[in-house]
Amino acid sequence: MRHPTALIHPNAKLDADVSVGAYSIIGEHVEIGAGTSIGPHVVIEGHTRIGKNNRISQFNSLGAMPQDKKYKGEPTRLEIGDDNTIREFCTINTGTVQDVGVTRIGDDNWIMAYVHIAHDCQVGSHTIMANGATLGGHVHIDDWVFLGGLSGVHQFVRIGAHAMTGFQTRLSQDVPPYVTVADNPAVAHGINSEGLKRRGFNSESIMAIKRAYKTLYKSGLSLEEAKSAISTQVGEHPELKILSEFLDLAERGIVR
Repeated sequence: MRHPTALIHPNAKLDADVSVGAYSIIGEHVEIGAGTSIGPHVVIEGHTRIGKNNRISQFNSLGAMPQDKKYKGEPTRLEIGDDNTIREFCTINTGTVQDVGVTRIGDDNWIMAYVHIAHDCQVGSHTIMANGATLGGHVHIDDWVFLGGLSGVHQFVRIGAHAMTGFQTRLSQDVPPYVTVADNPAVAHGINSEGLKRRGFNSESIMAIKRAYKTLYKSGLSLEEAKSAISTQVGEHPELKILSEFLDLAERGIVR
């Protein structure tokens, strides 16, 4: 169903069964896949491509120009995958030519009310962003990350797979995979054990991740020494590969 008050540009490409609520506005360069529902009072603009079976609630702004003074109207993009839920009052902007030119969100993400995802963010799949979580520009978030309510992530920060932040966490450094962080500024508080259990990690894998965490945070080793020690464990415990690779790329330093 497409409400008669919705304004859909004739050049927009919407699958036949896309539903659009009252007073929503769909711009010229928007593409929306099958099964996606758009609530009332939603604005989708810019060069925005949205996949299949997404649920987008009322009062969202998707594909607006980046909040970056360097932006000069270039045709940068927003890409959203399949099966995402985006609740009320979220703002997700397009990219900039200073980066890859696209803000990208994967599949099966749960994005709660008042979340802001800034230009050039790269968000994986199966993430949860609780109410009021905010991503600065150029943030990278890997799969299965959970951001607690009102968490703030500084621009260029990277958050590894299966990591978790507590309520009102302030992040200005990278968060390694599997690690739980909280406080303002953020500090490490162990690994996300409960989340790993829910995703089918067995006890042996979780113990290996716990030992790696202790190597990184509790052993007294320097970061370089800890990285070397963890890399030697990857052959026996392949779940540590993403942690080892993440640490090699952590340019901002990691949360301590």
